[in-house]
Amino acid sequence: MGLFDRFRNRRPGTGRRATPADTDHLRNWAAQRRGVEGYLEPQTLVTETTLLLIAHDGEWTRRRVESPSAAGRFTRRLGIPLYEVAKVGYPQRMRDYQARQRILRKRAQRAADERP
Repeated sequence: MGLFDRFRNRRPGTGRRATPADTDHLRNWAAQRRGVEGYLEPQTLVTETTLLLIAHDGEWTRRRVESPSAAGRFTRRLGIPLYEVAKVGYPQRMRDYQARQRILRKRAQRAADERP
C-alpha cells in the first residue's frame, strides 16, 4: 500500500446528503429573521454543497443542499438573494457577529469560573 493510496478512491462530499429536514430548518430559520441573504458554499472533499443563510445582524445557519441549482430554486422561492462565497466572500456582519458571540461566551465562562 502506497503512502497516498487511501486517498485515491475518495470522492468529494461523500458525507451525509441533504435531507428534507435540512430544507425545513433553512426555511423556518429564514422565516423568523429579517434581511436574510443566502451564500452558496461549494462542495469540498469533506462536505456536500451547503447553503449559508445570514440575517441582517450577522446571525447565521448552514445546511447541506442537493446542488447549486437546488439552492437557487430555494432562495428564489423565499425571495432572498443568493451569492457564491467563492466569488464574494463572507459578509463582514457575519464576522462581527461571530466576534460578539465569542466575547459573550468568554464573559459567561469567566462569570461561571468566579462563582464559589
